[in-house]
Amino acid sequence: MVQTSRWQLLAVLAVILLGIAFAAPNFVPRDKLQELPDWLPRQQVNLGLDLQGGAYLLYEVDLKSVFEEQLENLVDAIRVELREARIGYTGLAAQTADNAVVFQIRDPGQVAAARERLAPLASGATFTLDDNGAGRIRLTQKSVEERKAHVVQQAIEVIRRRIDETGTREPSIQRQGDERILIQLPGIGDPEQAKEVIGKTAKLTFRFVVDGVRPGVDPIPAGAEVLPSDDRLASGQTRQYVVRKRVMISGDNLVDAQATFQQGQPVVSFRFDSIGAQRFAQATSENVGKLFAIVLDDKVISAPVIREPILGGSGVISGNFNVKSANNLALLLRAGALPAPLKLLEERTIGPGLGADSIRAGEIASVLGMVFVVGFMGVVYGLLGMFANVALLANLVLILAALTGLQATLTLPGIAGIVLTIGMAVDTNVLIFERIREEQRLGRGPVMAIDAGYKRAMTTIIDSNLTTLIAAMLLFYFGTGPIKGFAVTLTLGLITSMFTAIMISRLLVVAWLRRRRPKELAI
Repeated sequence: MVQTSRWQLLAVLAVILLGIAFAAPNFVPRDKLQELPDWLPRQQVNLGLDLQGGAYLLYEVDLKSVFEEQLENLVDAIRVELREARIGYTGLAAQTADNAVVFQIRDPGQVAAARERLAPLASGATFTLDDNGAGRIRLTQKSVEERKAHVVQQAIEVIRRRIDETGTREPSIQRQGDERILIQLPGIGDPEQAKEVIGKTAKLTFRFVVDGVRPGVDPIPAGAEVLPSDDRLASGQTRQYVVRKRVMISGDNLVDAQATFQQGQPVVSFRFDSIGAQRFAQATSENVGKLFAIVLDDKVISAPVIREPILGGSGVISGNFNVKSANNLALLLRAGALPAPLKLLEERTIGPGLGADSIRAGEIASVLGMVFVVGFMGVVYGLLGMFANVALLANLVLILAALTGLQATLTLPGIAGIVLTIGMAVDTNVLIFERIREEQRLGRGPVMAIDAGYKRAMTTIIDSNLTTLIAAMLLFYFGTGPIKGFAVTLTLGLITSMFTAIMISRLLVVAWLRRRRPKELAI
């Protein structure tokens, strides 16, 4: 162990230089980073919510509305199939409590035909239709659970795209439980704007207005519903429209949306993909002269008359927009609609002042820990202890470089992990130095004692660090948020401390041993 090759020395120097290069930008003001040469790293450690302030938002996904919509779509599909086959029915309704749709076939002689027509609709559900005509399609528990998991994951992805559009750095978006989503937005000064962007469902649909039916006066036909708008009537009341439930084109077919101006007013231009453009062209070609409602989150934004077929696959949404609302709507449409509404359960705003206090407290704790450890090693182990202290400084540099290079988020528990690492980093050297002491008591010379000390302490060092590493990995896997931050810094600290203690401090000890050739060790 007292033999070191040239390539080991070069490898250690390369690692240290890389560590310094990646850690150095953290000590440069952010506005000065762009002045650095292109070949130098410019990244800095990302600070978590508890260190730089920001918004903490906990949302619950309204899964009930998802299954209500799925059952309503199933009701519409059953109605269409039975009408096309001219099969009489009654009692067609959704039972949301049981995730089922029930109906009654009037003529028992048509039960077989109804089974044949409705069987394809029962994917992911159980379908029963007895000889008396009583029918029931119920979603299976497996399909319900799969649907829940898919909806929550889809909501997380949509939220992530929306937040990325706002330019927020290093947001944390995590699933919490079965139906909740935890969002942490470091550095956000205006949580209201974030909530406006995140919480809006932004479900865009294009549907036809039912002709000749007045809301509140005439009966609403089957397959239609009354939706409000932002327009006002002369009486001051909100204007309402009776629109078909059937969606002609949905926002899923949008490929782009941008805020722009038309006749001096803010509007949102949109463009469909090839499938959406084809459907849009067909719908507008076959319904010239009819009102075509543009519905966003169950509210009619506008309902223009189709003057002529629109074949280009693009259009404009006009309404009571200002510049900010037009930009937000365009952002939401680009990011996609949420698969279900979100309910805000908890909101916390952490000011930057509190984060600055946490950073100062972390710095004080780190410095004090460093001073005590350095003093202890110097007093107890003398010159060899000072070599360990040099390795400890290199260890801190490498931890900071690793956090920067991986773009990990540093939180207050992460600082606690670094402080803990300062104490643990010298454990390896303590084991080695104590083993060297034992070898020296047995009468071995300095070279033999150091060689035996490094060799025989290695097994203990690996075992102790491996068990701690396993614990850190379990914390990372099962923990959330701050616990993961602690696990990350602890893991990085273990890896770098092993490297610095075994390689850097050993190189220093070997270099001193070769240069001084001492007769005995003052340890």
